[in-house]
Amino acid sequence: MAEGSVLVEGLSFMDPFKGFLLTYFMPESCYDEFFLNFNLLDVPCLKIVLSKGLGIGIILGSVMVKLPQIFKLMGSKSAEGLSFQTILLELLAITGTMAYCIHNKFPFSAWGEALFLMLQTIVIGFLIQRYGGNTSRGLLFMVVYVGLLILVLSPVTPLSVVTYLQASNMPAIIIGRLIQAVSNFRNGHTGQLSAISVFLLFAGSLARIFTSLQETGDTLMALTYVISSTCNGIIALQVLYYWNSSPEHKKKKKKKSE
Repeated sequence: MAEGSVLVEGLSFMDPFKGFLLTYFMPESCYDEFFLNFNLLDVPCLKIVLSKGLGIGIILGSVMVKLPQIFKLMGSKSAEGLSFQTILLELLAITGTMAYCIHNKFPFSAWGEALFLMLQTIVIGFLIQRYGGNTSRGLLFMVVYVGLLILVLSPVTPLSVVTYLQASNMPAIIIGRLIQAVSNFRNGHTGQLSAISVFLLFAGSLARIFTSLQETGDTLMALTYVISSTCNGIIALQVLYYWNSSPEHKKKKKKKSE
């Protein structure tokens, strides 16, 4: 009788949170395991909760991950050190991942950051063109991209094409990051590249390796994030290496030597 009353009290206490937990963090079997059987060390359920939590954290973080980069561009009114080709390749990778996940009906927690990264990357692409003196080309870029995105996400595009897009992410990521890395090396600095955005992207891609395997079980997606983490790690190392080598610092050094 005492056990029954304890169980009822436990259920009534958790009732307000049950819907939220089942929607975003765990299946009902794990809810029962944690809050009815009080088995808080159930490894399969812990993996699910960790994956869901990381996924939601990555999505929330992605809402502002590239804002420092956007503000830095707008503040300096310069896109020095940023490669438009890298932006195009990055958009190709983001679009491929998003379309692949939507067509395969993967949960939003497994890919949601792609939506917010896409929107912010489009803005960065436009700003690079604008501060390069090509505002009209920047507007054309946005219009063309949105048109292609609608086409890729529509039922007209077969799954085989979307899968090919996802597979092309790996060379696109590698080439895009190599272009940026070579540009940084040649310039001897990272220009207007935002350190905050770079480190957040690196951390997010690392976490996505685990969540992709846990949420989707898709090897292609996990491999894509392994490649992405490696490439983002190279750029992050360059940011650290060139930390005190800003364009302004190099100009002052040059004037002193003259």
